Amino acid sequence: MNANPMEEKRSEWDDLRKEAGRLEGDLDVRLSSYAKLGGYSDSKPSSDSRDVQWKSMEMEIESLIEKLLDVNEAMSRCAAASHPTTSITQKLTRHRDILHEFTQEFKRTRGNIISMREHAELLTSVRNDINEYKASGSSQNLLRERATIHGSISQIDDVTGQAEAVKGVLAAQRNAFVNIQGKMKQLSDRFPVIHGLLGAIKKRKRSKDTIVLSAVIAVCTLFLIIYWMSK
Repeated sequence: MNANPMEEKRSEWDDLRKEAGRLEGDLDVRLSSYAKLGGYSDSKPSSDSRDVQWKSMEMEIESLIEKLLDVNEAMSRCAAASHPTTSITQKLTRHRDILHEFTQEFKRTRGNIISMREHAELLTSVRNDINEYKASGSSQNLLRERATIHGSISQIDDVTGQAEAVKGVLAAQRNAFVNIQGKMKQLSDRFPVIHGLLGAIKKRKRSKDTIVLSAVIAVCTLFLIIYWMSK
Protein backbone atom coordinates (compact mmCIF):
# COMPACT_ATOMS: atom_id res chain seq x y z
CA MET A 1 0.00 0.00 0.00
CA ASN A 2 1.46 3.31 -1.12
CA ALA A 3 1.96 6.12 1.37
CA ASN A 4 -0.18 9.25 1.19
CA PRO A 5 1.54 11.81 -1.11
CA MET A 6 0.66 14.59 1.32
CA GLU A 7 2.26 12.71 4.16
CA GLU A 8 5.37 12.15 2.04
CA LYS A 9 5.59 15.86 1.28
CA ARG A 10 5.09 16.69 4.94
CA SER A 11 7.83 14.25 5.88
CA GLU A 12 10.11 15.74 3.22
CA TRP A 13 9.30 19.22 4.49
CA ASP A 14 10.14 18.24 8.03
CA ASP A 15 13.46 16.72 6.94
CA LEU A 16 14.34 19.80 4.95
CA ARG A 17 13.49 22.05 7.90
CA LYS A 18 15.71 19.99 10.17
CA GLU A 19 18.55 20.22 7.65
CA ALA A 20 18.00 23.97 7.31
CA GLY A 21 18.07 24.35 11.11
CA ARG A 22 21.31 22.35 11.33
CA LEU A 23 22.98 24.44 8.61
CA GLU A 24 21.78 27.67 10.22
CA GLY A 25 23.27 26.60 13.55
CA ASP A 26 26.59 25.73 11.92
CA LEU A 27 26.61 29.04 10.07
CA ASP A 28 25.91 30.97 13.27
CA VAL A 29 28.91 29.32 15.00
CA ARG A 30 31.24 29.75 12.01
CA LEU A 31 30.31 33.39 11.50
CA SER A 32 30.97 34.12 15.17
CA SER A 33 34.40 32.47 14.96
CA TYR A 34 35.06 34.26 11.69
CA ALA A 35 34.33 37.66 13.27
CA LYS A 36 36.63 36.86 16.24
CA LEU A 37 39.40 35.85 13.85
CA GLY A 38 38.98 39.17 12.08
CA GLY A 39 39.37 41.07 15.37
CA TYR A 40 42.43 38.98 16.25
CA SER A 41 43.95 39.70 12.84
CA ASP A 42 43.48 43.41 13.42
CA SER A 43 45.42 43.37 16.71
CA LYS A 44 48.24 41.04 15.59
CA PRO A 45 50.64 41.12 12.65
CA SER A 46 49.66 38.97 9.69
CA SER A 47 51.21 35.52 9.38
CA ASP A 48 51.02 32.65 6.90
CA SER A 49 49.29 30.31 9.38
CA ARG A 50 46.65 32.91 10.25
CA ASP A 51 46.06 33.63 6.57
CA VAL A 52 45.48 29.94 5.90
CA GLN A 53 43.08 29.70 8.84
CA TRP A 54 41.19 32.79 7.71
CA LYS A 55 40.88 31.56 4.12
CA SER A 56 39.83 28.06 5.22
CA MET A 57 37.05 29.41 7.45
CA GLU A 58 35.88 31.73 4.69
CA MET A 59 35.57 28.83 2.23
CA GLU A 60 33.72 26.76 4.83
CA ILE A 61 31.17 29.54 5.42
CA GLU A 62 30.65 29.99 1.67
CA SER A 63 30.00 26.25 1.35
CA LEU A 64 27.45 26.31 4.21
CA ILE A 65 25.64 29.27 2.64
CA GLU A 66 25.40 27.44 -0.70
CA LYS A 67 24.04 24.32 1.01
CA LEU A 68 21.49 26.36 2.96
CA LEU A 69 20.44 28.08 -0.26
CA ASP A 70 19.89 24.68 -1.90
CA VAL A 71 17.82 23.49 1.08
CA ASN A 72 15.67 26.65 0.97
CA GLU A 73 14.99 26.10 -2.71
CA ALA A 74 14.04 22.47 -2.03
CA MET A 75 11.71 23.64 0.76
CA SER A 76 10.08 26.09 -1.66
CA ARG A 77 9.44 23.33 -4.22
CA CYS A 78 8.13 21.01 -1.52
CA ALA A 79 5.80 23.67 -0.12
CA ALA A 80 4.49 24.58 -3.59
CA ALA A 81 3.68 20.92 -4.35
CA SER A 82 1.71 20.39 -1.13
CA HIS A 83 -0.60 23.40 -1.25
CA PRO A 84 1.19 25.27 1.58
CA THR A 85 -0.71 26.59 4.53
CA THR A 86 -0.10 30.01 6.09
CA SER A 87 2.10 28.40 8.74
CA ILE A 88 4.33 26.71 6.16
CA THR A 89 4.60 29.93 4.15
CA GLN A 90 5.63 31.88 7.26
CA LYS A 91 8.23 29.28 8.21
CA LEU A 92 9.63 29.27 4.68
CA THR A 93 9.85 33.07 4.72
CA ARG A 94 11.62 32.92 8.07
CA HIS A 95 14.26 30.51 6.73
CA ARG A 96 14.82 32.75 3.72
CA ASP A 97 15.28 35.76 6.00
CA ILE A 98 17.80 33.87 8.11
CA LEU A 99 19.75 32.91 4.98
CA HIS A 100 19.72 36.53 3.81
CA GLU A 101 20.88 37.79 7.23
CA PHE A 102 23.74 35.26 7.34
CA THR A 103 24.78 36.13 3.80
CA GLN A 104 24.84 39.85 4.55
CA GLU A 105 26.66 39.30 7.84
CA PHE A 106 29.30 37.22 6.09
CA LYS A 107 29.84 39.85 3.39
CA ARG A 108 30.04 42.63 5.98
CA THR A 109 32.47 40.72 8.17
CA ARG A 110 34.64 39.72 5.23
CA GLY A 111 34.75 43.35 4.05
CA ASN A 112 35.77 44.51 7.53
CA ILE A 113 38.50 41.86 7.74
CA ILE A 114 39.86 42.81 4.33
CA SER A 115 39.92 46.49 5.32
CA MET A 116 41.65 45.70 8.61
CA ARG A 117 44.22 43.50 6.90
CA GLU A 118 44.94 46.21 4.33
CA HIS A 119 45.29 48.74 7.16
CA ALA A 120 47.65 46.44 9.06
CA GLU A 121 49.71 45.82 5.91
CA LEU A 122 49.91 49.57 5.30
CA LEU A 123 51.10 50.18 8.87
CA THR A 124 53.68 47.42 8.50
CA SER A 125 54.89 48.96 5.25
CA VAL A 126 55.14 52.40 6.88
CA ARG A 127 57.08 50.96 9.84
CA ASN A 128 59.46 49.20 7.46
CA ASP A 129 59.98 52.43 5.52
CA ILE A 130 60.66 54.31 8.77
CA ASN A 131 63.15 51.67 9.92
CA GLU A 132 64.91 51.73 6.54
CA TYR A 133 65.02 55.53 6.69
CA LYS A 134 66.48 55.44 10.19
CA ALA A 135 69.06 52.87 9.12
CA SER A 136 69.92 54.99 6.07
CA GLY A 137 70.12 58.08 8.29
CA SER A 138 72.56 56.32 10.61
CA SER A 139 74.76 55.42 7.65
CA GLN A 140 74.64 58.99 6.42
CA ASN A 141 75.57 60.25 9.89
CA LEU A 142 78.57 57.93 9.91
CA LEU A 143 79.61 59.17 6.49
CA ARG A 144 79.23 62.79 7.60
CA GLU A 145 81.28 62.13 10.74
CA ARG A 146 83.96 60.43 8.66
CA ALA A 147 84.03 63.37 6.25
CA THR A 148 84.29 65.80 9.18
CA ILE A 149 87.19 63.85 10.66
CA HIS A 150 88.91 63.73 7.28
CA GLY A 151 88.45 67.50 6.90
CA SER A 152 89.88 68.11 10.39
CA ILE A 153 92.91 65.97 9.56
CA SER A 154 93.42 67.97 6.35
CA GLN A 155 93.24 71.22 8.30
CA ILE A 156 95.76 69.90 10.81
CA ASP A 157 98.08 68.97 7.93
CA ASP A 158 97.71 72.48 6.50
CA VAL A 159 98.46 74.12 9.85
CA THR A 160 101.43 71.82 10.35
CA GLY A 161 102.75 72.72 6.89
CA GLN A 162 102.37 76.43 7.64
CA ALA A 163 104.17 75.99 10.96
CA GLU A 164 107.03 74.22 9.19
CA ALA A 165 107.24 77.08 6.68
CA VAL A 166 107.31 79.68 9.46
CA LYS A 167 109.95 77.65 11.23
CA GLY A 168 112.06 77.70 8.06
CA VAL A 169 111.64 81.48 7.72
CA LEU A 170 112.63 82.05 11.34
CA ALA A 171 115.66 79.81 10.91
CA ALA A 172 116.69 81.81 7.84
CA GLN A 173 116.22 85.09 9.70
CA ARG A 174 118.26 83.78 12.62
CA ASN A 175 121.07 82.77 10.28
CA ALA A 176 120.98 86.22 8.66
CA PHE A 177 121.11 87.90 12.06
CA VAL A 178 124.06 85.73 13.06
CA ASN A 179 125.82 86.68 9.84
CA ILE A 180 125.22 90.38 10.51
CA GLN A 181 126.59 90.01 14.02
CA GLY A 182 129.68 88.31 12.61
CA LYS A 183 130.20 91.06 10.05
CA MET A 184 129.79 93.73 12.70
CA LYS A 185 132.42 92.02 14.81
CA GLN A 186 134.71 91.78 11.83
CA LEU A 187 134.16 95.49 11.11
CA SER A 188 134.93 96.37 14.71
CA ASP A 189 138.10 94.32 14.64
CA ARG A 190 139.07 95.80 11.29
CA PHE A 191 138.60 99.43 12.33
CA PRO A 192 139.70 99.67 15.98
CA VAL A 193 139.99 103.43 15.70
CA ILE A 194 136.20 103.64 15.65
CA HIS A 195 136.06 102.30 19.21
CA GLY A 196 138.47 104.97 20.31
CA LEU A 197 136.56 107.74 18.61
CA LEU A 198 133.28 106.57 20.10
CA GLY A 199 134.87 106.44 23.54
CA ALA A 200 136.21 109.96 23.18
CA ILE A 201 132.83 111.15 21.99
CA LYS A 202 131.19 109.71 25.08
CA LYS A 203 133.60 111.56 27.36
CA ARG A 204 132.96 114.90 25.66
CA LYS A 205 129.29 114.65 24.94
CA ARG A 206 128.41 117.88 26.74
CA SER A 207 130.18 120.03 24.19
CA LYS A 208 128.38 121.23 21.06
CA ASP A 209 131.42 120.59 18.98
CA THR A 210 131.58 117.14 20.42
CA ILE A 211 127.94 116.53 19.47
CA VAL A 212 128.49 117.73 15.92
CA LEU A 213 131.68 115.72 15.64
CA SER A 214 129.87 112.67 17.00
CA ALA A 215 127.15 113.07 14.39
CA VAL A 216 129.67 113.35 11.59
CA ILE A 217 131.60 110.35 12.78
CA ALA A 218 128.40 108.34 13.19
CA VAL A 219 127.28 109.19 9.66
CA CYS A 220 130.65 108.31 8.25
CA THR A 221 130.71 105.09 10.19
CA LEU A 222 127.18 104.19 8.93
CA PHE A 223 128.16 104.81 5.32
CA LEU A 224 131.32 102.78 5.88
CA ILE A 225 129.29 99.86 7.29
CA ILE A 226 126.78 100.00 4.45
CA TYR A 227 129.55 100.09 1.87
CA TRP A 228 131.36 97.16 3.49
CA MET A 229 128.24 95.02 3.80
CA SER A 230 127.24 95.66 0.21
CA LYS A 231 130.51 94.24 -1.12
